[in-house]
Order: sequence, then C-alpha cells, then structure tokens
Amino acid sequence: MQNVGPVAIVGAGIAGLTTALCLAHQGFETEIFEQSDSLKEVGAGLQLSPNASRILIELGLLPALEAVWSEPDSVALLDGRSLRSLASVPAGSYARNRWAAPYGVLHRASLQKILLDAAAAEPRCRVHLGFRIESDPEAAIDRAMARRPSVIVGADGIWSRTRTSIAGAGPVQFSGNIAWRLMVPRAEVTAPLSDDRVTAFLGSKAHLVAYPIKEVGGFNLVAIVEGKAGDNVWIGKDSEERRRELAAAFDDWHPKLRALLTSATAATYWPLCTVGDGAWHDKTRTILIGDAAHAMTPFAAQGAAMAIEDARELARCLAESQDAPSAFARYDHARRSRIDRVRKRAAFNRFAYHARGPVRLGRDLVLALKGPESLAADLDWLYGYDA
Repeated sequence: MQNVGPVAIVGAGIAGLTTALCLAHQGFETEIFEQSDSLKEVGAGLQLSPNASRILIELGLLPALEAVWSEPDSVALLDGRSLRSLASVPAGSYARNRWAAPYGVLHRASLQKILLDAAAAEPRCRVHLGFRIESDPEAAIDRAMARRPSVIVGADGIWSRTRTSIAGAGPVQFSGNIAWRLMVPRAEVTAPLSDDRVTAFLGSKAHLVAYPIKEVGGFNLVAIVEGKAGDNVWIGKDSEERRRELAAAFDDWHPKLRALLTSATAATYWPLCTVGDGAWHDKTRTILIGDAAHAMTPFAAQGAAMAIEDARELARCLAESQDAPSAFARYDHARRSRIDRVRKRAAFNRFAYHARGPVRLGRDLVLALKGPESLAADLDWLYGYDA
C-alpha cells in the first residue's frame, strides 16, 4: 500500500504495540488509542517462545529483553501428586540453536514497558491514553484523527469493542476452566522449583505452572482448574471462599505444592474465555488481531505469541498489497491455518495435562518413551515458525 493514510490501532497492549512497531518498520505511520489512563498490564508472568521472540529481536528489542528476562534451561513436566519427573524439553542455549531464537520468561509489565518505550522512540508511532470508545469504533477513531485512517486494527483484547463493528465476528465463550495467578517470594519456596526451568505439575482436573521472574525475585505460579464462570466474567480478587475452591482442586496433590499455593500472594483469578471462529475483518478497513480475533486457552502458552505473530504478518500483508481489502484477504489466508493448529495443540495439552485414570497412565508411558530431543522435535512446527 503506497501513499495511504495512517493506521489506527485500538489497544496498547502487547498486540497493539507490537503491531505499531512492525508497521513502523514497513514505513507506516500509526496512532495507538488506549482506554486506560496509564498502562498497567494485568497478570504477572509471561512465556515468550522462540516463534515470538524472533519477531521482537527483528524489532531490535533483544538487549532490552535480555536485561529483564530469564532463559530457562528446560521445560519440565512433573506429576503433581508424587513430584515424579515425567518429561523434559530442553530450552536455554538449545532453543537458540534449534529454533534460532531464545525461550524467555519475564513479567508482562516488563514486556509492555519495552514495547511502549520502543513506540515512544519511533517517530512513526503516537500513543493516545485515556481514549474510550463508547459506541461505533470507526466513527470514534475518525473523529479523533486529523487524517482519516486507511486501516483500523482492533487489538483491544477478548472484550474488544472493535469486534462489535465486525459482522459475523466470533463469540466469546467460557472454556470451562478457571486460571489463578500467584506470586511466591524465592525465600519462601519449599517445593521443587528451580531458577533454571519452567515446571509444569500435572494432575486430574488441574495443573500448575511455575517459573522464575527475575524482576520480582520470586516465582510466578499459574494454576488452572476446572470450574464455573460465575457472575464475574473478567477478573476476580482473592477471597477466602475462592481460596477454599483453589485448595479443594489440589487436595490430593503433594503437600509441598499445597503449601506453596497456600503461602502464595498477589492472587487473582479469572474464568478463561475464548473467541470462537468468525470473521476477523469487515473486508474494507477494520481488522481484528490477537485475543480480539481468536483468544485461546493458555494450555500451549501461545496467547501472546500468536498476537506477536499476527502483528508481523499483518504489517507484511499491508506492505505488499495494493489496498486494505486485498491485504486482509492475504492475512486471513496466512493466519487461519496457523491459529487453528495452535488451538488444536492447546486442546490436546488440556486433555493430556488434566488426564485421569487409564488415560493418565497411558500419557505417562508415552512421555517416558520420548526423550528430550524427540519432544523438542514435536515442537519444531510451533517454535520454528517464522511468521
């Protein structure tokens, strides 16, 4: 697209800011509109797999990332009741060699700050905070900009207002799982956690993922359990009643893990929702990316990675197409199969992680027969992908 107006981006999260930077590298001017008065990322830890980190490296962000993240040596699977090792996938220097990009863990707020600082330093990017869209997103954006945008990108998350302007967009659906995010100071850790690995503990109806967050001197915990959505469909604060529900989900787990969950602080929980299949764009100038288009469950740890891939692919399609509609068609074709495959991997992981009875025994046998190299090879399509 040549001699076009600026691109408007709704949402200054990971998806929106990465999109702005990718578009700027293609020569587009972008204006990012964020409803919050200040950027405070909800959540705690974040895993950045090689398929995402290589895109951030292309944007020149590796030094900033290396200053705040950790690169675990492995991703380990353990049994949540016995603490028995089930499998391990090498990461660290192995990831850099095999997938040509690192596997890092860091605080979400740190990544958002890195992206925001990069956008602030990029002359082609402008960020507007405190911009709230009440109705008709396109009209609101048009009024806010001096020049009519050629493209509007909805990067405003699962509860996207931009999505309301897309006929046939996918519906928000509750996945049947509740996620808890908690933090544990390093000094209080008694369970088998390690600074050099991501650890996933598996059990029937629940699993627990733990990894170090260098910036806070402790471990990020993500506990995912089966449950009901309840009245609050976004995010809930800690409470005695909810803590009892969390404890009940892990009541037959190893005592060290139960103690870890009991002592953890900064707890938040929320029902895990997804966005079902549907239209991603209006075939004219508005398009959805990231969670706004295809929010998925976190069982493959690919939510942020898919948004980062989306950003790079959309920028490429816009740069190489004659107009927005043809760019959208190319983007749709490029991303549909990829998103579908990652969704299926997340669904498979959910089945495997929460397995019980004979299925659990079969899972453990299969994992025991696969070595680290074989498990890594199974992820080549995911981590080796170049958007």
